[in-house]
Amino acid sequence: MNIPFMILAGILIVGAYIGVNFYIAKRLYGLISYIFPRANAKLFAGIYTAFAIPVIIGLTMPRLAFGYAMRVVGSYWAGIFFYLLMLLLIADLAILLGRLSKLIPANTLKKVRFYAGTAVVVLTAAISAYGLINARQFRIAEYEIQLRRPLEGEPMNIVFISDLHLGEVHTERWLERLVNNINALNPDVVAIVGDIFNDDFYKILNPARAEELLRSINATFGVFACLGNHDAGPTLGSMLAFLYRSDITVLSEDFAVIDDRLILIGRLDPYPSVGDFGDMSRQNLSYILAEVPNNLPIVVIDHNPINIPEYNEAVDLVLFGHTHRGQMFPINLITRAMYVIHHGHLPQTETTPHVIVTQGVHTWLMPMRVGTNNEIARVVVR
Repeated sequence: MNIPFMILAGILIVGAYIGVNFYIAKRLYGLISYIFPRANAKLFAGIYTAFAIPVIIGLTMPRLAFGYAMRVVGSYWAGIFFYLLMLLLIADLAILLGRLSKLIPANTLKKVRFYAGTAVVVLTAAISAYGLINARQFRIAEYEIQLRRPLEGEPMNIVFISDLHLGEVHTERWLERLVNNINALNPDVVAIVGDIFNDDFYKILNPARAEELLRSINATFGVFACLGNHDAGPTLGSMLAFLYRSDITVLSEDFAVIDDRLILIGRLDPYPSVGDFGDMSRQNLSYILAEVPNNLPIVVIDHNPINIPEYNEAVDLVLFGHTHRGQMFPINLITRAMYVIHHGHLPQTETTPHVIVTQGVHTWLMPMRVGTNNEIARVVVR
């Protein structure tokens, strides 16, 4: 780990964040002072700072006595900040082009800036409110998959989810409702495809209650999980113990035989966000396949769809998460360009398996969903 580089990167990121917030604060104060010419600039700066600072405190010092409160305020502000910045930049670019093309006379510039800024604030408020409400809902995605090697007997109902991010803001609040939604689908198997935690096990406010809820998942053949990029680091041991107590079987470069009819393989994420996976590491898939029973269909749970090229016709179906489908517009346009598939079903070909990518059941960093949904996927395999 290059400590000097990390310190320099941290300084640059904080510096950029301060600079961007200065730009936003200046534009917002311009709106207020247009209506109230005697508005107190220092008072406004203090109020604005009270919203902007918790993002840094919540991310860098989450275990402080007031760390969770800072993360709550910071996460809400992060979503608002995102749309304020984007819309202000669009508005200011439009104004600049209007001035250069002489469409906006100089004597109307202040009024145009005021109305444009007001529109930005109203739009940001509306989008943020929608995003917060939408992030409280669950969508059920339904898939029916004919495996390359057909499943013997009755179809199997696999419910798979990803990206719980336990310890992130509000994750535990919706966990009971998530479990109820899963149980309502009458799963034969439940698969959790990574990012069960959010880097630090001790961010979870009530681990005992979370364990109780996860143990109440009713799946005929059990609940299985693989580890994602946020399921690593110094608290990995506590994470694994929590999953064991929650009756969740972790498959780390390992497999389970389901009802003597299906092979379920779990992979480790190759790029942990914090630390590592201890003495566990991602292996070549061929080593695992060499150990599995012959002729049974194979389903793989893997976290990041960047790994899609690793899979060929030896595997029938791969289930991924990680992308959140971008979580918030227009980030979803970026994830669409980044991945072969960032959400949905990619059918098999002669040399590739079926691939399904879910949007995840929770948010990350910002508790908003705009243009995407929290999703529980139900896959009936035949």
